[in-house]
Amino acid sequence: MSSTASSTTASSPDLERIVARARRQTLGDLLHRSARRFPDRPAVVEAGVPDPRRRTFAELDADADRIAAALDARGIGPGDRVALLARNGLPYVQVIFGVARAGAVLVPANFMLGGTEVAYVLEHSGAVGLIAQDALLATADEAVGIAGVADRLRVRAVIDADGDRDGSEPFAALLEGSPGHDGPWGEDLVIASDAPAQVLYTSGTESRPKGAVLSHESLITNYSTCIIDGEMHVSDVQVHALPLFHCAQQHVFLVPAIQLGMTSILLGAPDPATVLRTIEEHGATTFFAPPTIWIGLLRHPDFDTRDLSTLTKGYYGAAIMPVEVLRELSRRRPELRLWNFYGQTEMAPLATVLRPEDQLRKAGSAGRAATNVEARIAAPDGSELPAGEVGEIVLRSPHAILEYLEAPDRTAAAFAGGWFHSGDLGVADDEGYITVVDRIKDMIKTGGENVASREVEEAIYEHPAVAEVAVVGLSHPEWIEAVVAIVVLRDGEQADAEALRVHARERLAGFKVPKAFRVIDALPKNASGKILKRDLRERFADVADEIAGPR
Repeated sequence: MSSTASSTTASSPDLERIVARARRQTLGDLLHRSARRFPDRPAVVEAGVPDPRRRTFAELDADADRIAAALDARGIGPGDRVALLARNGLPYVQVIFGVARAGAVLVPANFMLGGTEVAYVLEHSGAVGLIAQDALLATADEAVGIAGVADRLRVRAVIDADGDRDGSEPFAALLEGSPGHDGPWGEDLVIASDAPAQVLYTSGTESRPKGAVLSHESLITNYSTCIIDGEMHVSDVQVHALPLFHCAQQHVFLVPAIQLGMTSILLGAPDPATVLRTIEEHGATTFFAPPTIWIGLLRHPDFDTRDLSTLTKGYYGAAIMPVEVLRELSRRRPELRLWNFYGQTEMAPLATVLRPEDQLRKAGSAGRAATNVEARIAAPDGSELPAGEVGEIVLRSPHAILEYLEAPDRTAAAFAGGWFHSGDLGVADDEGYITVVDRIKDMIKTGGENVASREVEEAIYEHPAVAEVAVVGLSHPEWIEAVVAIVVLRDGEQADAEALRVHARERLAGFKVPKAFRVIDALPKNASGKILKRDLRERFADVADEIAGPR
């Protein structure tokens, strides 16, 4: 384009707006384009409930229009934040796209939070709308009262409610607007690609969660990465069992599926029997879960009796899949190809990928940088470390958040040196494959040595009686931290502490062998299946009193 043409464009606001509208690419656009391509194809199907609901792409597209029109009529528009407190189901998907289509910003809240924690999300995010599930309404009302935001909320709607509820209207009322594209989703609505799309609150180790602000560009570039690196295809049928408030389930699987035109099957929870039955009934081709859930599927008697032959793509994340579990999966379901997706909320969330052909060759690795990501291992001064040396995993990508909401100091620290700092320790090999050693805050410092909990866990997983294990460091007056293993045994198996200790000694240096073992019935996990090591540290804190110091 000539300099004259550029000058003309720059001096013509109307032309700029016309061009911007033609180039608009938001979450709302993704659904609309899929509806134009596949109007009658099933987009979302509920499963595992008495009266499952479903929508074609055309129907879901019309729902998004109606919700956007209803939000507009209630005074919510571009940039306004709407909180969502709900479990998986069709309304969750409708809200994702209805809020995006209005140009508003969705704030998904963890449905496992208490009233005080939800109150923090409402207050900190500045939400002016709240959509809550009827079963969670008591928590929502408590949060509104604690935060003192009742007068600020322009919309309060209740999913699955039959009528009005003390200042809240039924969610069905938001679906009563006139469909079509002459409302807020009309020709005049221009949303910049770098405009905020969602604020997701992290579940980190700090006292207050951080509000990660993700733009439409962050998310949509991430979707492209997920589709390419995960070899997703329009013909896939995907089961979604992990909570949609979690960045991985929503933004690595659900919304990319909508963009492609895939059919998504929604479950309320990752119950193994229900997951296996759903895969068989719907001919599902893909499924995502953290290793703990995959282990639960393997241990369930239906794993060998259900027809799982259509399931050819399996994805895991949130933790490294134990090598013994990888081998067992490949032996019992040889047609199932596996991917390890590593990342975090702040990366929208995909950062690195371990492909199927590398699962055993590079077992325990998080893979190499994903398509739209640059990754390296950094020293404390920010310089890149050579292969084989442990440092922090740092990242560059348009996936990355715009900022931490109302936290410029945290944002500056996270992006120090022009890289996003993951907070994970890792090491790269000479082929560029990264292994996550541990969270920086989870590295165990014992007797002057550093111990990576994941290395110890891998060794213990090799014991035939072990179903699950979590290794933590407990404060100790002489060791500084004592390495302790919390173990869940397979059904019908037995192993005492001494047997586990002997097993670990055969595989680990002496300082890495746990000083104590505890066998329990189940490990505490969050809604995404991630083991809650903080809970274990609190629960077993007194174990450290039984451990002798160095001699």
